[in-house]
Amino acid sequence: MQPVPRENMRSRPPRPPRPQRLLAGAAAAAASALLVLTGCSSATPEPGSSTPEAELDAYHRQKLDWTACRDTAKSESDKKLFADPALECARVEVPVDYDKPEGNKAQVALTRLRATGDARGSLLIDPGGPGGSGTQMVASTQPLWQSNPIAEHFDIVGFDPRGIGSSTPSLDCYTDKEYDAGEVPRYGAVYDITTADQAAELAKRCTEASGGVENLANAGSANVVQDMDVIREVLGDDKLSYLGYSYGTELGAMYATTYPDRVRAMVLDGAVSPDLTAKEFRVASFEGLQARFNDLAAFCAESTGCVLGDDPKAADERLHDIVQPVTDAPIASSSGRKVSVWDVYLGISSGLFSEKRWPVIISALTALDAGNADEILALRDLTYGRGPDGVYHTDLDTNIAVRCIDWPRRTTEEHTALARRIGEAAPMFDLDVFTGASYHNECAAWPAPPTRDEPWLTDTADVPETLVVSTTGDPATPHEGGIAMARALGGSLLTVDGKQHGAYVLGGSKCVDDIVNTYLIDLETPPENARCTL
Repeated sequence: MQPVPRENMRSRPPRPPRPQRLLAGAAAAAASALLVLTGCSSATPEPGSSTPEAELDAYHRQKLDWTACRDTAKSESDKKLFADPALECARVEVPVDYDKPEGNKAQVALTRLRATGDARGSLLIDPGGPGGSGTQMVASTQPLWQSNPIAEHFDIVGFDPRGIGSSTPSLDCYTDKEYDAGEVPRYGAVYDITTADQAAELAKRCTEASGGVENLANAGSANVVQDMDVIREVLGDDKLSYLGYSYGTELGAMYATTYPDRVRAMVLDGAVSPDLTAKEFRVASFEGLQARFNDLAAFCAESTGCVLGDDPKAADERLHDIVQPVTDAPIASSSGRKVSVWDVYLGISSGLFSEKRWPVIISALTALDAGNADEILALRDLTYGRGPDGVYHTDLDTNIAVRCIDWPRRTTEEHTALARRIGEAAPMFDLDVFTGASYHNECAAWPAPPTRDEPWLTDTADVPETLVVSTTGDPATPHEGGIAMARALGGSLLTVDGKQHGAYVLGGSKCVDDIVNTYLIDLETPPENARCTL
């Protein structure tokens, strides 16, 4: 469809009655590879309920030192991105523990693309995860922002949530070399942690490499939300304008319900459903992946000699046949790196995040069927953001560290049942190596308890107008979740027909971009049932 005419926009639409509490439980977002425990505090504390504003005054009065971005780049490839003189970088100091603002400090990294016109403020961006780097996203997508009218009116600011990317202290467990060698917890339906000793080893490694228990105990989303408010204040914005993708929609929704009087505009793209428990959302995400794999199999079957066969209904079994040699033993790529079945499925999952990558998956599976693992390894590396220099921009360490503080923990019996349920929901994953063991929750021995309740989004009574962008064929955060998020916040919903995770700016749709830009610039939301196509 074409963009909705401005005369049909509505500035403050009537809202439906708001529930005081959502009926179902919480959810959590997938990371770029669908990364994926009983909380003891509210998910969305009221402003000032934990730390009085006066005690944060010194943090709010910080002056940012915007400089060239040499210190933000974490790899050789990033150095080229961040060397662009249009980019500026700075760091914001926040307390590690908001209950102890005079205690240890953390640094949150920022990257800014300054507005080309008279700035109305900043647009703060989180790309998702947990584990995604906002600084890296702004640097790598800078041409897309410079050609977008939004860049005339706003400073585009990406941030690395505490412990992630270039922020310090970093959340870490394993080295990049250990990831290359597969000497880390591996992710299929759940992590391949099958003993209490393995769970204890993971907790020990993460505690030591992350600088101690305090950093892990304060890694959760509730603290990131408080960091966002410090960032808003230090940027000089009376109210926050925010864009969050995937897990970033959780942060945005939590901020909006924690600080409703400090929200100017809130765009949530690829929204996580607030109506599902973490376990339910995990299953729904795998159902989304399976649906996209079914679509890919049908697409492949249109070509003679499709590696998945000419019957899409038999594609799951055909895939199992293709990966069987890798299941038996990892195979070497041309670079000498070993490729495991976990690597193969991470590569497939990454490719399913966008319909445009389907031919790449088919090509990679065709090569793998012939014994060549190079192409599927390249897709796996894309999942992790691994550069040619071996540096990982996204790894499971940060995702685990955040989720172990966000999510309620499952018993071994519950976690094992979840693996079996995922195998039923997504038969492409129904391999014994993924679903056949007795699994321990990765957070079972974590040194600090969770800090979020289920549901994670509760009191939404006074949230200003928000805009949820939801794609009908999203393989990671299903469209039903976007509908639920818009309903919970009493905001507007833009439905996007397509098969991709993330639509605004990333989807190449003028219809989507125009509607979102109109909201961000003029605070005018689309009419009910607004729809675009990728």
